[in-house]
Amino acid sequence: MTAPITAPEALAEAAAELARHPAIGLDTEFLRERTYFAQLCLLQLSQPGGALCVDTLASVSLDPLVPVLGKGGPIKVLHATRQDQEVLWPVVGAIGPLFDTQVAAALVGLPAQVGYGDVVRELLGVELHKSQTRTDWSRRPLSAAQIDYALDDVHHLLPLREVLLERLGRLGRLAWFEEEMRAVSGESFAVDPGLAWQRYKGLADLDPARQRLATALCTWREQRAVESNRPRGWILPDPALRDIVMQVPRSEAQLERMRELPDGIRRNSGAQLLRLVAGAEVPTPPPPLPQRRRPDTEQLATVARLADALKRVATELELAPEVLATRRELERIANGGRDGPSQQGWRQSVVGAPLLAAL
Repeated sequence: MTAPITAPEALAEAAAELARHPAIGLDTEFLRERTYFAQLCLLQLSQPGGALCVDTLASVSLDPLVPVLGKGGPIKVLHATRQDQEVLWPVVGAIGPLFDTQVAAALVGLPAQVGYGDVVRELLGVELHKSQTRTDWSRRPLSAAQIDYALDDVHHLLPLREVLLERLGRLGRLAWFEEEMRAVSGESFAVDPGLAWQRYKGLADLDPARQRLATALCTWREQRAVESNRPRGWILPDPALRDIVMQVPRSEAQLERMRELPDGIRRNSGAQLLRLVAGAEVPTPPPPLPQRRRPDTEQLATVARLADALKRVATELELAPEVLATRRELERIANGGRDGPSQQGWRQSVVGAPLLAAL
């Protein structure tokens, strides 16, 4: 067992050593069940010949690691980078350059969302233990088994990178991978409550007044969640938000009749919710609710042709079809969209023309 780093001197020494290498492995352990922002509990790092972890709950500043993890440092090798990027954003800002082993694995023929353990088993022949998958990483002290489990998550990242680089090069897909990494490296995870409406599914199908109401509710909920550092569902659950948008309650009595609105939220935030409803200026009575659209048989047939064309190309390349284009992308093309991922970059060169030819 390698004891977690808890002292500033030890962290500064480790950061200096990590900075010497062209690539390092990176992973995080965190909790977010009761908070809006993830609580970073453990930071694991690897370099050729060894791995270490930093107890981020100890009173030690991570400032020495900022130059290492930032854009000017070594290549950071992770598996499924987005979650780790989001967790690290409030602590160290944008990280990069990145090497995502999940993306690389998908481009050499493994499933699109393949797990870390599966990649390690498939490419390195190593079976990882899963005994600590339900660990509460905020509890201290950490056991030897917990630390070993955490270090296992970074111990194999650098060897994986070497194998994946070789396969990408042999298949002529290094440029594809580099394009994917440019798209995710240095991405911002700053919170903008004004964009929270983008999480609301079906907003475009609503009448303008309900769109205003949904946007206002989403913004209010996000602001409250950020300010209190509590999950957005604790502020207003999704089903309750949707019910307010659909039913447009205008009184306390109408709020009381809403099944999905918890009593505690109604008592504490009911007046604010009613002010948001009033501010959206939804007519009385509200406009009719959107009707469920019947499947367009012609569009379904077009999407089916696109799916067949996609499958043929994916089979030739020995790739999972969703690596090239998702079902949503096919539907967008069927509806006339020409600016999606399949019509840009390396995807356009391999699948763009066959998809358009299938229309």
